[in-house]
Amino acid sequence: MPTYTYEAMNSVGQPVKGDVEATSSDDAIAKVRAMGNFPTKVKERTARRGGARKGSQVQRSGGTGGGASRGGRRVAGSVPKKLLTQFTRQLATLVDAGLPILRSLRILEQQQKPGMLRVAIRLVAEDVEGGSTLSEALARHPKAFDRLYINMVRAGELGGVLDVILQRLADFMEKSQALKRKITGAMIYPVVVITFAMLIVTGIMIFVIPSFQGIFADMGSKMPGITRMLLSVSDWMTKQYGFLYIIGFPGLIWLTLKLMKTSQGGRMMIDKMKLSIPVMGQIMNKTAVARFTRTLGTLLSAGVPILEALQITRDTAGNEVFSLAMGKVHDAIREGESFASPLRQARIVEPMVVNMIDVGEETGDLDKMLTRVADNYDEEVSTLVASMVSLLEPIMVITLGGIVGFIVIALFMPMVGLLKAAQGQ
Repeated sequence: MPTYTYEAMNSVGQPVKGDVEATSSDDAIAKVRAMGNFPTKVKERTARRGGARKGSQVQRSGGTGGGASRGGRRVAGSVPKKLLTQFTRQLATLVDAGLPILRSLRILEQQQKPGMLRVAIRLVAEDVEGGSTLSEALARHPKAFDRLYINMVRAGELGGVLDVILQRLADFMEKSQALKRKITGAMIYPVVVITFAMLIVTGIMIFVIPSFQGIFADMGSKMPGITRMLLSVSDWMTKQYGFLYIIGFPGLIWLTLKLMKTSQGGRMMIDKMKLSIPVMGQIMNKTAVARFTRTLGTLLSAGVPILEALQITRDTAGNEVFSLAMGKVHDAIREGESFASPLRQARIVEPMVVNMIDVGEETGDLDKMLTRVADNYDEEVSTLVASMVSLLEPIMVITLGGIVGFIVIALFMPMVGLLKAAQGQ
């Protein structure tokens, strides 16, 4: 009877390895699960010569195609999320229809336009043809497929429900992209309006205000303080190149944030600042909660052990504050505590979320409860984004009106004073 080598996670999330005799890989997976373990990798043990031939065959299978090279293999670069979501949905449909993985990949490769995704699909198909599983082939291209994607596919393969898992993964990616589009779309309007307003005001300061300085000088009378302030700002922008400071300030802020993100402490500081911004911080907080609950719920529904799922969620949280909290929850669960207790102590989510997770643990439906929390927070984010846009419109109108009013008053007050002096004479 053949011997299979397996790698698995035990009931407390610790990695275990061993050998098991079985008639097939499915039988080996069933025996590993009967031991109370969750298998992550099962391979048949072969003789040394046979193993060497098999290893060399797999090594040759990835030698063609585009992408960067790493250790003699071709590695695909990053893929746009929108295209990756479409590919996942199409692959799920083909697998659900009963087509083999390799044939499905070849079909999708032919349908793709030239680009990095097509390269990635070709390289994955070559690895699968060389004897690798789909998850192993995807893992060789970490820039194109992240840990969440790879672990979901691995769980689907081991559970024999790859089509279902791919459907869930596509749903997860579509909802994440929809939420991101809502926030980005809501921010485009105010950013464009503020940018054009700043350009117009800068143009007035540089080209219009200086022409009034000669007129005011010929008057010979003392100018009001508001007019002197406006002329000083105009001189700073024209003669002292102040407009360069205005143009370079956003770039300086971007560079500073880029440098701060190179360290964990800097990223933590930036994320804390983001969460403390009025209105916008609340949106970011709810977005982060929706992201981590949906990610964790999707992984748990796929059968991934909770400790491994928390590690993946921590790495893909997108916010250092939430990543740190997920790490503490992971350590607490490993020590035997429940999910809700350390999450309540972290104080990064509302009590309602903690209570729903607590109920999910008690009823055994933690994955469904997490997905429900994510849906609720997605709706709240949409409402907050709409409210923010509605609030920004009057604020921008009042601010721009104040700037224009300041310029008009500053320019006409000396003339009004001159007319009064002429009438008095």
